[in-house]
Amino acid sequence: MLNLATNTRNGQARAAALAAAAAREAVPAGIVPYVSAGTLLILGDEPRALAAAEHCRQQENISCTVVITMPEAAAGAVATRTRDGMTVMTATVANLAGYLGAFQLTLGNPDGAAVIQTVTAGRQVFDLVLDLATPALINSQLLPPGYFAPGNDAAALQQALDEIPGLVGEFEKPQYFNYQASICAHGSSGMTACTRCLDACPADAITSLGDSIEVDPGLCQGAGSCATACPTGAITYGYPRLSDSLTRLRTLLQTYHDDNGTDAVLLFHDRETGGDVLAALAPQLPGHILPVAVEEIGSVGMDTWLSALAYGARAVILLGTSRLPQAVVDEIQSQLGTARALLAGMGYSPEVLLYTGHNDTALIDAINSLSLLDNSAPAGFAGLDEKRTVIRLAVEHLFAAAPAPRPLVSLPSGAPFGEVLLDTTRCTLCMACVSQCPASALSAGDEMPQLYFIEANCVQCSLCCRTCPEDAIAITPRYLYDFQVRTRRRLLYEEQPFACIRCGKPFATRSVIESIVKKMQGHAMFQGAALERIRMCEDCRVQNIYEEERGIEDGNDG
Repeated sequence: MLNLATNTRNGQARAAALAAAAAREAVPAGIVPYVSAGTLLILGDEPRALAAAEHCRQQENISCTVVITMPEAAAGAVATRTRDGMTVMTATVANLAGYLGAFQLTLGNPDGAAVIQTVTAGRQVFDLVLDLATPALINSQLLPPGYFAPGNDAAALQQALDEIPGLVGEFEKPQYFNYQASICAHGSSGMTACTRCLDACPADAITSLGDSIEVDPGLCQGAGSCATACPTGAITYGYPRLSDSLTRLRTLLQTYHDDNGTDAVLLFHDRETGGDVLAALAPQLPGHILPVAVEEIGSVGMDTWLSALAYGARAVILLGTSRLPQAVVDEIQSQLGTARALLAGMGYSPEVLLYTGHNDTALIDAINSLSLLDNSAPAGFAGLDEKRTVIRLAVEHLFAAAPAPRPLVSLPSGAPFGEVLLDTTRCTLCMACVSQCPASALSAGDEMPQLYFIEANCVQCSLCCRTCPEDAIAITPRYLYDFQVRTRRRLLYEEQPFACIRCGKPFATRSVIESIVKKMQGHAMFQGAALERIRMCEDCRVQNIYEEERGIEDGNDG
């Protein structure tokens, strides 16, 4: 519990606001269970691995298997022996993967799995891993639950040995994510486009399945950067949901203002490490600084920050910590770049959104140098679970009171808003881009060969660029503030339809037909009448082939 001062009007309003927000509880969308029976795998060089095993063997609930690791160049037959009731193997490790209760080890020979099962009474799965190998076998920025890799740090090794006995039993955590494959822009028809969630995940919990992705709930630890990075909202944070977070922020700010608090600044921090930093600084925090504890700082993105400003916060500070994985920091900075550009395009100071380091001096300096948004009436939109709609509502509210609004603003590379640029001299209206667009930003005409674009739907995934056989499409990130213009169906290109040379029925575009003729005219299979059939509709093409075959048969009969 933070010991925040309440001896000022803002301090008293803050206390009431924090109490009101705390009463808004989020409900987990699902639970992820872990079951550990205490089977411990120890890997590393012989002296350290055996010393660690001897320590762990003294714990009644831990059973050890030791693998003395050999370099790949020395890979050979697996040597197995028993030492004081423990299984000890000397082998090359090919792979180690998993999490608490489900680690799988593969040794570096064809019978590696069978060897492990034999020496461990049919068990290939381990509950816990103490990895003393150099380098460690798993190098994720956020290591799996139940996996310890202290390296050569004696203090870290001792901490691991102290924690391991406590990881026996049944455990559970919230399922932090929800995934909707139907709006995922990861890929289509074997082509990969958006990889933002994979790049942002520090736990390596996300893998590509080709056209979609898969999140391993056992590896996911709720860093949240995948949800903030996702341009479509296909991945959302499940605990708390976006709607729960926004409702909590509205309650916090409304209560603060109702109690005559002024100049509200929200300070987002992760509940554990960030909470420790704030606990030490609590007496120094001015009354208008409202701490907002979240599971992980990476779980809140520009949808939340911009909504906070729309709801009446005059600035937002994000508190980083020393344990924050670099992938999460990178995603926060990317989100800040886009959000600040949106604010600048309306005439606001981008510095009302700040990310600061975890040390005391940096936070106090950030508070003292903070820019503040001008006072305006708070937004009234409700919390929703649709991130693009939330961003739109927040930006529209801020735009209405903006000091120097512009009609549009260029955004940094990677932003999830923008337009499609079409080279009409190359486009054949083949509609390959339309078939692959995951957000319905591109669409075909109803009666005529036409290509339309709705900018509000575009997530800048680049699938259209990758799909286009003529390299006629490019994308550029920007934001149109006028919702009516952004949602208008805009004609990018149209052609008159090409008419069948036999029956006159329109069936394609001239550019498509001429492109095919040009490509096929040198082919041995498309000479003479066969080449002309390309200019016929499918019905006439079949009829022409039939007539040609009948003519050949009649000639043979004569």
